[in-house]
Amino acid sequence: MTTIRFLSYAAALLFAVAVGAHAQTTVKRTAFKTDTVDFGAGGTVTITGAPIGSIRIEGWDKSLIEASAEVTLEAPTEAELAILAEVNGFVFEPTFNHLRITSVGAFDKSYLKRTKKKVPKNLVGLPFRIDYTIKVPRFCDLNVTGGAGDFTVSGVDGNMRINFVSGNAKMLLTGGAIQAIFGTGIVDVTIPSRSWRGRFADIQLTNGTMNVSLPPGLNAEFDAAILRSGVIVNGFAELKPRNRNDVFTDRLIAGRAGIGGIPLKFTVGEGNLNIASVGKAEM
Repeated sequence: MTTIRFLSYAAALLFAVAVGAHAQTTVKRTAFKTDTVDFGAGGTVTITGAPIGSIRIEGWDKSLIEASAEVTLEAPTEAELAILAEVNGFVFEPTFNHLRITSVGAFDKSYLKRTKKKVPKNLVGLPFRIDYTIKVPRFCDLNVTGGAGDFTVSGVDGNMRINFVSGNAKMLLTGGAIQAIFGTGIVDVTIPSRSWRGRFADIQLTNGTMNVSLPPGLNAEFDAAILRSGVIVNGFAELKPRNRNDVFTDRLIAGRAGIGGIPLKFTVGEGNLNIASVGKAEM
C-alpha cells in the first residue's frame, strides 16, 4: 500500500469513527503478537502503521529487530470477529539490509487478493487499532508512516523519515538526520546533549503545539517559523540572530547557537512553537 493510499484510508476511517460508524459493534478483543528477525547495523527499517494506533521505536545494541503489537478488534459477532482476527495484524518482509514491517488487514484490498482471503464487505470499515513497540539496532535508517496515534522514537542514530496523520509525538534525537511531518497534535523534540551527532533536522507540524528542547552549548543553525497563526516563545537564551540586521519575531526566527553548523528547522502551520533549554520545555 502506497503512502498516499494509506493516508487517504486513515483519514476516511477517522471520519467514519467520528460520525459513529462503529456504534453497532458489540464484541471487542485484544490480541498480542511478537516477531523477531536478525538484522545488522546500517540497514533500513520501513514501518507502515495501522490507520489507528501508536508506534514506539527504541534503539538498542542488539543485531536484532523485535516488533510487539497489541491488536484491538471490534465486530458485531464473535464469528465476524474471528474473521477479522485472521487478517488484521502485521507482517515482516525482510530483504537484504532492509526490513518492512507492514500493517495488514481488511482495509488493504491488495493484501486480501495476495493472500486469497475473503472478508465480507460489512467488516471492511469496522474500527480497529494496532499499537506497536519496535526495537531496532541503534545504527539504522527509519522510514515510518502512521495514521492516528502517538509516535515515540529514541536511541536511533540514522536517517529518519516520519509521516503521521495525527497524534502526539516525542522524539529524543540521538544522531543522524530526521525529516518529519505531522498533521495535528503535540510534538516534543529533545536534543539531550551538545555532543549530538546529528546532520540535520527538519520537523513540520500542520496544526498544534511543538516543544523544542535544546542543550546548553549547542552549535547549530536554527530556523523556526509559524506559517499562518500562532506564536513562537523563545526561552533559549543562546540563540542569536544569524545576521546582524536580523530580528527575531513571534512568527520567525533565523538564528545561530554557538558557532553554528548543524541545520535545525522547525515549522508550525497553525499553533505555537516553544523553545527552551533541556529540562525546561513544556513537555
